[in-house]
Amino acid sequence: MSQSALVNYSREPGSVELREVPIPEVPGGEILLKVGAVGVCGSDLHQWQATHSWPVDYPVILGHEFSGEIAELGDGVEGWREGDRVVSETAAIINEDNPMTRRGLYNLDSDRKGFGYGVDGAMASYVRVPARCLHRAPNGLKMECAALAEPCCVAYNAVVNNTRIEPGDRVLVIGPGTIGILCAVLAKLRGAEVCLLGRKNDTARLLAAREGYGIEALTGDAGQWARERDGLGVDVVVDAAGVSETLKTAIDLVRPAGWISKVGWGPQPLGFSLDSLVQKNVTLQGSFSHNWPVWERVLQLMGNGALDVAPLIGGKWPLGDWNIAFDAMHSGQVVKSVLIPGS
Repeated sequence: MSQSALVNYSREPGSVELREVPIPEVPGGEILLKVGAVGVCGSDLHQWQATHSWPVDYPVILGHEFSGEIAELGDGVEGWREGDRVVSETAAIINEDNPMTRRGLYNLDSDRKGFGYGVDGAMASYVRVPARCLHRAPNGLKMECAALAEPCCVAYNAVVNNTRIEPGDRVLVIGPGTIGILCAVLAKLRGAEVCLLGRKNDTARLLAAREGYGIEALTGDAGQWARERDGLGVDVVVDAAGVSETLKTAIDLVRPAGWISKVGWGPQPLGFSLDSLVQKNVTLQGSFSHNWPVWERVLQLMGNGALDVAPLIGGKWPLGDWNIAFDAMHSGQVVKSVLIPGS
């Protein structure tokens, strides 16, 4: 049997199209998931535009933010039943013997491959998933919201595990994409005073942050906000922008002995001195992906309503309208587009 799937088929810009592909067979230890919803990520847009900086195994089905129901169990899978509502982690392939995997940090396994670039993802009716990747979707959580657990986990890791934010801190988040807004939300949950920094063409995204979460938002120069307490700068900067140059802004605006969490990718060379980082004794911390404990905590927050992703969803489209959904995000009209393959 076959299904329609959104395939990224080459390194050339615009090389994404709907294709008929086989529904995957399910080997032992894996499950076949009927996709309920799949979020469009900035990385999907980068692969579509060929502006990404990571290796891709072409051709590959896009989509790594997804939820659905178990349709079939492979041999040896225990603890799950057909019909269970689940979400999936992104680490589709890991090396069990890697030292980082043995520590539970399989997100840092150098052999790791994820859905949507290393193996086929979920922009299709069905996707094959290792059973170890599954988590139960909270009762009552809509499929389109459950699909956004993955970017929530990226933000949680950046803000909770990879900063030292304390109640009363002033936190500047650079970049009002999905990850940036979620980082701001989580910093606010930690008791910080938060400001989200974007550009003039980020109006819709900044408005979503203000109206959906009550987060202060700025465009242009955030220097006055950063220094208004005592002139020294903010306690923490979370750099969630997709360009390298924002790191300079982060270094300029963080206070001495402050903290920068860098979660946004940027392939461009830096082109500036890091002496201020040294002189100010600033901690620069990278943050990548997530692991099992992060997912469990995020799903608890989503299930009890403390972390509501609904204000981020700017629209839902059937898989056949993927180009409209991609354009809506790429142009900044919406924060997050969601595809519903079965619609």
